[in-house]
Amino acid sequence: MRLGSAAVAAGYRLASHDTLPSTNAEALSRARAGDCEPLWIVAAEQTAGRGRRGNAWVSPPGNLYATLLLSDPAPAECAPELSFVTALALHDAVVERAPALTPALALKWPNDVLHGGAKLAGILIEGERVRGALAVAIGIGVNCQNHPAATAYPVTDLKAAGVDVPAAALFETLSATMLRRLRQWRRGAGFGDIRADWMARGMGGDMRVKLLDRELAGRGEGLDERGRLLLRLPDESLQAIAVGEVFPLTGASPHRSRAAGQGS
Repeated sequence: MRLGSAAVAAGYRLASHDTLPSTNAEALSRARAGDCEPLWIVAAEQTAGRGRRGNAWVSPPGNLYATLLLSDPAPAECAPELSFVTALALHDAVVERAPALTPALALKWPNDVLHGGAKLAGILIEGERVRGALAVAIGIGVNCQNHPAATAYPVTDLKAAGVDVPAAALFETLSATMLRRLRQWRRGAGFGDIRADWMARGMGGDMRVKLLDRELAGRGEGLDERGRLLLRLPDESLQAIAVGEVFPLTGASPHRSRAAGQGS
């Protein structure tokens, strides 16, 4: 594994491992130990990878498992926006390495990259206060060579999609696209531009949203100014959702419509 030249010039560092329990856990452990950032941590394999809400993330060799450790990347209230920043950087990296996949790529709120409606990559943002600073671990998992066989939702990998992109090559590109998207974001000041770019690539159409206490069905209509999912319910009311899991329904479009993209 190696960093792109732009990331090296910007002062980013890389710690590469054959095996780790979790790159996110390693990043936060290093933050507690006083390790400086920005630091990328990558592993060829994870033995205790995890996703959102404590879900396990299957992590066999051949795929990309990486975490970017940042310290006080933005005011605390803006930190959740990093999910959208990272999703765009991932989309950029896949497009750069495998441009033929572009028409079938889409971003699923709040933190997945899809190909043909199947999950290709996921993001997990974790943070904690360390000596007064907010340490943020931006965890990224991309299925490059393989994917789980039995899941509750469709899953795919780059090889199954018809392209052979080694994890190391994708990571080198990602280290550069992540730098560019962070600069666009400008510690939250540029979230309007990030939001617009995300909506141009975001999954639209009919969807089911699983909340903590209930489920809703409707049509996705983009993001509000805080990054919440806007869901048009059957009674035509508009629901803003801050936390939930999205599942596309049959016939959901991979990208948002032009009209929805112009909404707020």
